[in-house]
Amino acid sequence: MHLKNKQIAIVGGGPGGLILARLLQLQGCYVKVYERDLNKQARVQGSPLDMHDESGLAAIRKANLLDEFKKNYRPGADRTIIMNERAEVFFSDHETKPQENFDNAYFRPEIDRGPLRNMLLESLQPETVVWDSHFISMEAKGEGWLLHFKNGLSAYADMVVAADGANSKVRPYITDIKAFYSGVTMLELNIYDADKSTPRIHAIMNGGKIMAFGNGKCLLGGQKGDNTIGFYASFKPGEDWALNSRLDYSDKTQLSAWFKKEYSEWNPIWVELFENAATPFIPRPIYCMPLNQTWDALPNLTMLGDAAHVMPPFAGEGANMAMLDALELSECLTSDKYNSTQEAIALYETDMRKRAAIAAQESLKNGELMHSEGSLQAMLKLFSQH
Repeated sequence: MHLKNKQIAIVGGGPGGLILARLLQLQGCYVKVYERDLNKQARVQGSPLDMHDESGLAAIRKANLLDEFKKNYRPGADRTIIMNERAEVFFSDHETKPQENFDNAYFRPEIDRGPLRNMLLESLQPETVVWDSHFISMEAKGEGWLLHFKNGLSAYADMVVAADGANSKVRPYITDIKAFYSGVTMLELNIYDADKSTPRIHAIMNGGKIMAFGNGKCLLGGQKGDNTIGFYASFKPGEDWALNSRLDYSDKTQLSAWFKKEYSEWNPIWVELFENAATPFIPRPIYCMPLNQTWDALPNLTMLGDAAHVMPPFAGEGANMAMLDALELSECLTSDKYNSTQEAIALYETDMRKRAAIAAQESLKNGELMHSEGSLQAMLKLFSQH
C-alpha cells in the first residue's frame, strides 16, 4: 500500500471528510482531520440529509456503521407533502411510505446533520480531529505539504485531501476553475419550538418535509429532530441579490414584508414562518461547478465533495456525492493495483468528475423545473415516477 507510514491530512470535518478518515483508519492509515470549528458543539447544523443507497449508505455500510446509523436516523422524516402556493395539498406519501426499508434501493432515510456528525466522530480514533484549525495556506515541503492555520500553528502531511466545502481554500492548489451561479438563490430560515411558534405548518409537516410551488418560486422545508424546522424560500434573482436587496437579514419585520410582496399570491399561512424564524436569515446564492471541468492529477493532493464539485441541492446529492467520493478515494488509495498514488488519484478524479457531472446536470434540471411556471405539475410527475 502506497500510504504505508504516510501522514494524511483531511481539511474539513463534514460528512465526506469524516467518513474518509474512518475508511482510511480501517485500512491502517495515519489520518488527521483539520477542522475550523472550535469543537464539535460549535457548528449550527443545517437541514436533515437523506442518504441514498448507492452513495451515502454505501459508504456507511463500508465503514461498518449501518447499525449506528439505524440508531440515529429519523424514521418517517423522508415523507413528503407537495403543495401549491395556496397551501393546498396535491401529494402526500405519509400513509403509504413505510418507516423503514433498508432493503429497498429507493429508501432514502433522513438523518439530522448533528447526529450524523457525532456518529462519524465517535467512530474515529482518539485525537483524529484537530479542532480550531482554520486552514489559511500551504506550501510544498519535500514530497508533501506544510499546512498553515489561522491559530498560528502548522502541520506537515505527506498527502492532503480537501474536504472544506464550496468555498474551499485548498482547491486553488489543484485548479483555478471556478463555480458559476445557477440562477437560484435560497433564503434560509430556522424556526425553533415549531409546534408552538408555527403550529399550522408544524401540523402539516407531521415530522416530514414540505415542498410548495407556485409562480416560479418555492418554499422547501424539513423537520429536524429537536422540534426545529428549517425552510428555504427559493427563487431566481440576479447573482448579487443578497448584497443589493438592502434587506437587513436580522430584521424579521422587514423580511416578512419582503415575503408578502415577493410571494404576494401565496397563502398568508406561510407568513408565520417569517414572523417566527430565528435571526439572522441566511441568503444562499446557489453555485455549480462546470460540468466539463478537468485538471491534471497530483501525487499528493486531491479533493472531494463540494470542494471538488459543488452543485445545487435539487437532487439531494451533495452529501451523498461527498460520501461516495470518500468511499471511492479510500479504495483507490489503499489498493495495490496502482503503480503510484498519482495513478490512484487520477483514476479516482476521472470517475468522480464523470458521476458528479451527471448529478449536477440532474440538479440543474430539477432546479429549472422547480422554478418554472409549471413547477407543481412537473414535480408531481417526477414524484409519481418514484
